[in-house]
Amino acid sequence: MLYLVTGGAGFIGSNMVRHLLAEQRDCSVRVLDKLTYAGNLENLAEVASDPRLEFIQADICDGPAVTEAMQGADVVIHMAAETHVDRSIVSAEAALRTNVDGTFRLLEAARECHPRLFLHVATDEVYGSSSEHRFSETDALNPRNPYSATKAAGDRLAYAYFVTYGVPCVITRPSNTYGPYQYPEKLIPFFVYKALRDEPLPVYGSGQQMRDWLHVDDHCRAVALLLERGVPGEAYNIVGGNEHPNLDVVRLILDELGKPESLISYVQDRPGHDVRYPLNGDKLAGLGWAPQVDWEAGMRATVRWFAEHRDWLEQSIARGRDFMEAWYRDRK
Repeated sequence: MLYLVTGGAGFIGSNMVRHLLAEQRDCSVRVLDKLTYAGNLENLAEVASDPRLEFIQADICDGPAVTEAMQGADVVIHMAAETHVDRSIVSAEAALRTNVDGTFRLLEAARECHPRLFLHVATDEVYGSSSEHRFSETDALNPRNPYSATKAAGDRLAYAYFVTYGVPCVITRPSNTYGPYQYPEKLIPFFVYKALRDEPLPVYGSGQQMRDWLHVDDHCRAVALLLERGVPGEAYNIVGGNEHPNLDVVRLILDELGKPESLISYVQDRPGHDVRYPLNGDKLAGLGWAPQVDWEAGMRATVRWFAEHRDWLEQSIARGRDFMEAWYRDRK
């Protein structure tokens, strides 16, 4: 079995690559990654010497390169994306290019290369915000920021290619994923970085925005199950079952690092910030999946991982420092 993993040098992608190589001894994995600021070959260092791993540096918007990379692949796992809401608010161009045009190029290649399955990773944010209603896969999509709008477009484009051309697409809509190797523009690694330096932690608004936290290991297990049992043309929510306010996560980070809560600094909320998007996970649960990682234990282990990999954290921050400094300067 040959897997093509797009974005395989990023956060979820690199974890997925390690999962596949560990769980399937007779598989091989081809990684396609542009190595943007968020992609890092060091994320694959643990498996770099594995002869079953192949790496191709290319842009998923490069049609010929994508078609060449897909040749012979049995399964495509499409995880490449521009994922940061804040960056999409400043400029949506990169998100539009990667998340829409890049997905289009991959789907066009799939029409030619005929993989057995094309798994497209979307996001829970495609549903928009809700205070009480738990979104099911049949609910309408109502994205509220440029990032989630581009992910909704890719989501529906994958479905359209299934209906129109018979490309065997399975779509996932995971909740807020966390874990090792996450690029430190996201809450947990960024706040670990700030806390380790005894710098203020910029919390949006009141910090009461609710997120359902999904450990990346559980995310990878869900994807692996859907590679076997997912039905083409169907979408599946991947639900962590761990809804907590962002402020609770910030306090846990500080507690695990032995830092005072006086480091919390409330800043201007970002435009169009979704308060909550709860999911109904019954569909995936019906296939036998359930999250295995305890929320607090997983969070604390993740905080320790970043603290113990401070060189990785510092080097990663350096690649995106200019944007983050400018963004949070404007939030004051």
